[in-house]
Amino acid sequence: MTMNDLVSRNIRRFRSERELSLGELAQRAALSKQTLSKIEQGVGNPTVGTLESIANALGVSIRRLLTEWGTRGYVSRASEAAWKPSAVGEERSLDRIYGSGYVQTQIIVVDVENEARTIPAHSSGTLHQLYVIEGKLQVGPQNEEVCISAGDFLRFPGDVDHSYRSLGGRATAHVTTTAPQVPQFSPALDESRDRWGA
Repeated sequence: MTMNDLVSRNIRRFRSERELSLGELAQRAALSKQTLSKIEQGVGNPTVGTLESIANALGVSIRRLLTEWGTRGYVSRASEAAWKPSAVGEERSLDRIYGSGYVQTQIIVVDVENEARTIPAHSSGTLHQLYVIEGKLQVGPQNEEVCISAGDFLRFPGDVDHSYRSLGGRATAHVTTTAPQVPQFSPALDESRDRWGA
């Protein structure tokens, strides 16, 4: 799901709750009906000013258009899974939740053996929660790594350099990463550093 998808779903939800037609909301926001329609379909590219106008017309803060509110269930089918190459093998992103911070959950397949792969520290306050599905791993902050096997769970800080490697072949793990909100007016979040493979 992209940010455009999130914004479009939130606008439709709030408009429906207020029993406003597309034309009525467009008029209140001083936008053309066509522009609003594109945004609601997730194909528009609204500016911050446009989103602010829509939020004001709906009587909500702009933050509510950019945050997960009452999200419907989301299913990611195994048969439709998209796996991407990573520094250790492959990864499959499961979900990302937008809000005051974010939570990302994914499945990783680790096939790096013998030498531990070091991952640079993520933003301050980041935590990793790792559950081993299959195989054995050595994971954790540098000089504090632990060996874990299938069925084991490990929570460790992601805001320090950390490393991991497989022990005895490929290993599969479920990883949840939580990070606090990126400070306003700071450089954009480097998503390439949010993933295990970065």
